[in-house]
Amino acid sequence: MMKHSFSKPSPLRRFLLSASAIAFMTLALEACMGSSRAMQNGGEVTGQKGSNISEPAPYGMIEIKRGYLKTGIGENDSLWGTVIPEKDISVDGFWMDQTEVTNSMYRQFVEWVRDSIIRERLADPSYGGDETFKIETDRYGEPITPRLNWNKPIPWKKADDDQLRAINSVYVTHPIDGTVMLDAKQLNFRYEIYDYEKAALRKYRINPAERDLNTDHVIDPDEVVMISKDTAYIDDNGRIVSKTIERPLSGPWDFLNTYIVNVYPDTTVWVNDFPNANNEVYMRLYFSSPNYNDYPVVGVTWEQAKAFCAWRTEMLLRGLGPQARYVQRYRLPTEIEWEFAARGKEGNPYPWEQPADEEGDVKKNAKGCFYANFKPDQGNYVEDGNLITSRVGIYGANSNGLYDMAGNVAEWTSTVYTESGVAAMADLNPQIYYNAAKEDPYVLKRKSVRGGSWKDPLSYIRSAWRTWEYQNQPRAFVGFRCVRSKAANTVGKAGKQMKAGGSSVRKQKR
Repeated sequence: MMKHSFSKPSPLRRFLLSASAIAFMTLALEACMGSSRAMQNGGEVTGQKGSNISEPAPYGMIEIKRGYLKTGIGENDSLWGTVIPEKDISVDGFWMDQTEVTNSMYRQFVEWVRDSIIRERLADPSYGGDETFKIETDRYGEPITPRLNWNKPIPWKKADDDQLRAINSVYVTHPIDGTVMLDAKQLNFRYEIYDYEKAALRKYRINPAERDLNTDHVIDPDEVVMISKDTAYIDDNGRIVSKTIERPLSGPWDFLNTYIVNVYPDTTVWVNDFPNANNEVYMRLYFSSPNYNDYPVVGVTWEQAKAFCAWRTEMLLRGLGPQARYVQRYRLPTEIEWEFAARGKEGNPYPWEQPADEEGDVKKNAKGCFYANFKPDQGNYVEDGNLITSRVGIYGANSNGLYDMAGNVAEWTSTVYTESGVAAMADLNPQIYYNAAKEDPYVLKRKSVRGGSWKDPLSYIRSAWRTWEYQNQPRAFVGFRCVRSKAANTVGKAGKQMKAGGSSVRKQKR
């Protein structure tokens, strides 16, 4: 029988054997008790790791930080006897256009609609018949929902006869003076809005058991739940037909609303709003002439302003990648968001700083310059340097960095106008929204308008002043600006103040 002799392991070999044993024991422990990270955390739930979303400032917008405001006016208006409700409210942060939407901005929207119609017709066999103006397959050749090819330019200067026929189809010739102009009746924009808030309401749950959480109630599995949704189409005569339909709840598509809006502004407001006045020149030039590019757009209804916000959102999302799902859509400000932003960081009655004493001039600065474009005196429109509207941003900004929050043009908000105003709303992000259907009583189509305009006296341009207009009524003195909710609101300085026992409440002058 052969004997085996064993030599004593070297120090290096002993170290490797020990390391292998430790590694084996660690793997065994992890298999039984979880990962080493869990061991480091003592088995506690600590949340997933992730990076914060850094949302860049949207082009042309100013960040309005969240805060507190006492809305309304402390004393009722002595001249008009108007009651403006008061309430302590808190508002989340949002982005707001630094200026009112201008003619050049809105003209970009109109021309986009024009170009989309032309591209459709260039691809239509009845006109140009060029299929390359539409994309119907993906890069793998698989069929997709057809969409316009915006990378292919319209042949404005080198069009053949069929292409020229497609391009010219959106223009008309004035029967009297021969002017070639856009056919405004064709400029219709179709968009869809999913109503996430309505879809979230418990009463619209597909599962009957989720509609009522009271376990004492007997659930009717056959209960028919009715929903209403907005829809629209173009009839055989080219007219827009808008309807609000009711039907039994069937699924998530019931909360997708469709709208078709003619987007061309009503340039005739300059003569319809001012009878017995010589305003024809504004009717003919205000929207179309480059001389008015930087002036606020007017003659736009609440419905058209909403359509602009939807189009602007569509343009934004096209240029974004995966981050697009975190970006909020453009919209009109709520009535209270508008007042909150207009008052500035100090909560002033007007967007500008108030005089230190009662003898000071509330409408002019120390140099005698007007703070805003409004009607300073009876019939004396030009005392402030302007006859009608002025270029946006030529007066000083408020402490939030916003221009023309008083005067120039009054501005649409998304809020339904009611006499009770904010008194009927929540004290957190107050809002009452109702998109009135065509068949609704006209009184339900009143929307809150804020800020006063170039034709209004000083009391009407006060930040808390409330007035209204019908949602389908264009005016020569009403425009708008957009806002966008912030994708993320970090604690920041306000949070640090709260932790330190400070306060982020705005000081206000009543």
